[in-house]
Amino acid sequence: MQEIVDAPEKLGAFAAMAWAWAVEFLPKVASAALLLVLGLVLARWVGRLIASFSIRNLHIDETIRPVIAAVVRYAISIIVIVAALGQLGVQTASILAVLGAAGLAIGLALQGTLSNIAAGLMLLWLRPFRVGEYIETSSIAGVVREIGLFATTLDTFDGLYRFVPNSQIWNTPLINHSRNRNRMSAFTLGIPLDADADKARAIAAEVLEKEERVLDDPAPEVFIDQMTDNFVQLGIRCWLPSRLFWTAQREIAAAIRSRLGAAGIPVQRMTRPASDVGDAWDPVVRRAVRRTQSAEAKRAGTTRLTFSSWRSRKP
Repeated sequence: MQEIVDAPEKLGAFAAMAWAWAVEFLPKVASAALLLVLGLVLARWVGRLIASFSIRNLHIDETIRPVIAAVVRYAISIIVIVAALGQLGVQTASILAVLGAAGLAIGLALQGTLSNIAAGLMLLWLRPFRVGEYIETSSIAGVVREIGLFATTLDTFDGLYRFVPNSQIWNTPLINHSRNRNRMSAFTLGIPLDADADKARAIAAEVLEKEERVLDDPAPEVFIDQMTDNFVQLGIRCWLPSRLFWTAQREIAAAIRSRLGAAGIPVQRMTRPASDVGDAWDPVVRRAVRRTQSAEAKRAGTTRLTFSSWRSRKP
């Protein structure tokens, strides 16, 4: 009975304590929430501002522009979060200790992610490739769209979007097809054994001489590469600007073949060397590979050529 009599007093004491706590703590919660929201909005706005500024500033490399914006955005976000926790009465030293312990635990659990960050920093520091350059590894190839802290994004030749972890690129030998201004185009063609080889060489040399995209230095070469029982194999080498390489190489090969055919010299075979790895990602060459695989598989019965074995064969 006495407990029922004392209940209003206890409820009044609890309500008074709750009201005192609300008066003291709710303003801190409100200010912390407001600070957090405004701070995160500010971080995003500053990140976009830096990104737009870096685009207008030609002195900032295009490769590191997104990384600078991301680092600034993350730094402001961390400062805002620490300040918001400070508004709630959490000691900064405690926050740093918790962050350190959490960072160690997260680092042990996410070693692969940290390796991607380390690889991203090394790629940004050494810059084996830049945005807009065409690169190739044993498993990927494409034009670099963006280099981030965790991954690199590429656009493949057939328009696909590739998201590649930085560690996968860093730990693999890489070929940059766009870094050097000029590249050598080398391919061979076969003419009948009884055909006039000197005339064929002269026709090919004339095509190269008239082609404006072929560089004069180093000078183009046309030579007899080897002779077999059925044909003479001519080797053709010339240097082309890297930005025009693929189109120029195909058009030059087609022009030489057309001129030889017009001169009564049929071309029996045209190949490119296995060292020209970039052709592996050329759609024209891929179609030729598929046709070659199909034809040779039929001749061999159950044996089928793989793409890598086709590329590794010497002409």
